[in-house]
Amino acid sequence: MTDQSIKKMAALAIKALEDKKAEDITVIDISEISVLADYFIIAGGNNVNQLQTLSDTVEETLERAGYPLKQVEGYQSANWILLDFRDIIVHIFDKENRLFYDLERIWCDGRKVDPAELGEIE
Repeated sequence: MTDQSIKKMAALAIKALEDKKAEDITVIDISEISVLADYFIIAGGNNVNQLQTLSDTVEETLERAGYPLKQVEGYQSANWILLDFRDIIVHIFDKENRLFYDLERIWCDGRKVDPAELGEIE
């Protein structure tokens, strides 16, 4: 997949999260330090229903755009939902687990990205 296509996929995921009022969205470019993916997108929600809605919206938005979901973890418990789209991985946390796991610190060798760098969605 091209760099532009991956950026478009990330931008679509961010827009979907914003549309459902995700909190504190962070984007980390891990392409230089990991083969897992190019971007981690980390977002927060307030309760099980919101986390599941955020997950459903990201999945539906990206699949409609032709980016199939490879794997989902944590949907039922909904305290940390992981959506793996190969080139981007979306992490949706409740407040407690986001603080506990602190992915931003663990992946601090990655480069934080301003979502505007990913481009506009038509």
